[in-house]
Amino acid sequence: MPNEMSPITMKDIARDLGVSVATVSRALKNSPHISHEQRERIQAYAEEHHFVPNVIAGALRLSGKQPTKVIGVIIPQFVHYYFSTILSGIEEEAKAHGYSLLVAQSNEQYEQEVKICKSFYENKVCGIIVSQAKDTIKYDHFQELIDRGLPLVFYDRICTGVEASRVVVDDYMGAFNAVTHLYETGCRRIAFYGSSMKLEISKNRYNGYRDALLKHGLQPDERFIRECDNRHDAELITPEILNIEDGPDAFFAVNDDTAIGILYSAKRIGFRVPQDISICGFTNGERAIACDPMLTTVEQRGMRVGEEAANILIGKVEGHIPLEKIERRIVRTRLIIRGTTR
Repeated sequence: MPNEMSPITMKDIARDLGVSVATVSRALKNSPHISHEQRERIQAYAEEHHFVPNVIAGALRLSGKQPTKVIGVIIPQFVHYYFSTILSGIEEEAKAHGYSLLVAQSNEQYEQEVKICKSFYENKVCGIIVSQAKDTIKYDHFQELIDRGLPLVFYDRICTGVEASRVVVDDYMGAFNAVTHLYETGCRRIAFYGSSMKLEISKNRYNGYRDALLKHGLQPDERFIRECDNRHDAELITPEILNIEDGPDAFFAVNDDTAIGILYSAKRIGFRVPQDISICGFTNGERAIACDPMLTTVEQRGMRVGEEAANILIGKVEGHIPLEKIERRIVRTRLIIRGTTR
């Protein structure tokens, strides 16, 4: 049962009655897709427990009044080129529709992410666009926003623990095509540096890497697979891997910074790139053309991701997209071939 001091949410009703949040939402809207008995049961429970729909996301739209035109955006870290391009895309789309942004950085911390969500809600943003922090493993703060009727859209790092709209790049095919390129240019012992497998993007990129190997008759070598997603760690780990007998002749990295760490580490040891070692990253940020040789990488098209995320959110706020509809959009990647591969 919900705390008597806190307003009841759709999540509370769903839990207490043993149904989904979507079922509660439809019943409260008198949807014909819910049986008459189920509608009456849910509506009676809601009335008994004094359920009140969220004022910001619900009542304003239904009354025809102009909703607040401030979008909350949560960025994991501002220092990453990819996130900055996504923010630019969100801003462009928002500006075109008369919206402004309230932006905060979680700094990859769950607790900070929770505080930001609370602050955004209290400051009456019309919706939130978010990429979850690396160490987020509980999702109650996101579910609470959804239950209160606040539009929520994930980008890049999507949260599989809640049903919400999301925009991602095609991580699987990006990785698959990159590793296929490495194979087609003569590489056979291809290492993989990825992020935590708690993140969907890491799983998808690893699966693309693995399936590309399997398609070409190669088996993933556990000696060459590491959790490593930054330049500092790549420079520490790479000498050890390159010293393995029959070590890798290529590396596929989860992002450009990690790939550049591999590049500089390999060159310091005396390996020639790409003659001895091929390297491919994932982002196509500004650093990819600032290293020597320039980096082969998968372009993520962050601007497009941001534009799509903002488009979904604004559509929900203005009623063009039903609040309960889950939008899933995929932005295609492309391989940019430069000097770190043969």
